[in-house]
Amino acid sequence: MNIANIDFTVTYTMVFLVAGFFVFIGLTIISKYVKLWFQAYVSGIPIPFFNIIGMSFRKIPPNLIVNARIIAFKAGLKEITTSDLETHYLAGGKVSDIVKAMIAADKANINLDWKQATAIDLAGRDLFEAVKTSVHPKVIDCPPNGEYISAVAGNGIELKCRARVTVRTNISQLVGGATEETIIARVGEGIVSTIGSAKNHQIVLESPHNISKTVLATGLDAGTSYEILSIDIADITIGDNVGARLEVEGAEANVKVARAKAEERRAMAVALEQENTAKIRDAESKLPLAMAKAFENGNLGILDYLKMKNIQADTTMRDFIAKTKK
Repeated sequence: MNIANIDFTVTYTMVFLVAGFFVFIGLTIISKYVKLWFQAYVSGIPIPFFNIIGMSFRKIPPNLIVNARIIAFKAGLKEITTSDLETHYLAGGKVSDIVKAMIAADKANINLDWKQATAIDLAGRDLFEAVKTSVHPKVIDCPPNGEYISAVAGNGIELKCRARVTVRTNISQLVGGATEETIIARVGEGIVSTIGSAKNHQIVLESPHNISKTVLATGLDAGTSYEILSIDIADITIGDNVGARLEVEGAEANVKVARAKAEERRAMAVALEQENTAKIRDAESKLPLAMAKAFENGNLGILDYLKMKNIQADTTMRDFIAKTKK
């Protein structure tokens, strides 16, 4: 065997090994698609082999789509196609969750078609949880976190109330319908209105179920994603005497107003007195000039002036004696 033959044999062996390696890799990859194709075929939903391969090129996990299609078909949802599942995945939907939710809705005799289900899922709502709530109604605390709704009856007594609202999901209004926060707000508003319309708190305490009946009859679930089944008063207690407190505060406010008006009148009286005193002092400041003119004109004599000064001195002495006795 010469050197040329040896080189040819080595080259041939290397080419064979490389080709075998690529063939092995190819068969490994293809076997995955063959497995999925065979799994769909034996399940009664033959999916074209090249369609399964094309899912990978479209960045869609074939395993997810095929398994979801098989589960839906076996559950009786034969109208759901592979194309529907692929489209929903590309739109950002949760394929497994929506198939599971539709199976649950079908078993519970809830009318839910594929278009409506995909719209709900793409809107960001938990479809499976909504279906589960339709079958098993849930209870909403109103208000949440153990707080109380405060309302005042007609006689001014405050009542603190807490209710439990039993609801189930309204699938037809799940898209665009208000959430449970709206239910809590509306129930709270209804409780406050009902207690406020009562003449006194005793009527409310004697028949708390009347609150539930009145609130439930107002159709609080209109435009929401839920249907209210019942409203139960879980707790109701007596709070402050708001009416009496408001009367006391009103009386105190009236006292302050009266004091302010009295202070205003006193200030006006003081100002008037000061104004009169100023006028008297102004008049007294003009008296010497008038007396001087009276002397010049002969209307006032010396004896008259001395007599006036004597009277003033006597008056001053009497005032001093009177102050000393006091």
